[in-house]
Amino acid sequence: MAGFVDAPRASVEEADRVLEELGARLTEALAHRRRSLLGSWQEAGTDTEQLRLALRDYRELADRLMRL
Repeated sequence: MAGFVDAPRASVEEADRVLEELGARLTEALAHRRRSLLGSWQEAGTDTEQLRLALRDYRELADRLMRL
C-alpha cells in the first residue's frame, strides 16, 4: 500500500505487468493441457471409452475456465 501512496502510477503499471505475465502463464498452461488432451484421443483411434474420457476431460477443463 505504501508503494501506491508514493507512486500510484508505477504501482498500477506494475499491476498491469503482473497481470500480463499471469495471462501468459495461463495461456502456456492451457496450451500444454490442450496438447495433452489432443494426444490422448488421437492415440485412442476408435476406442469409444478413451474418446468418452477425453470428452469428459475437455468438458471439465472448459467448465473450470468458465468459472474464472
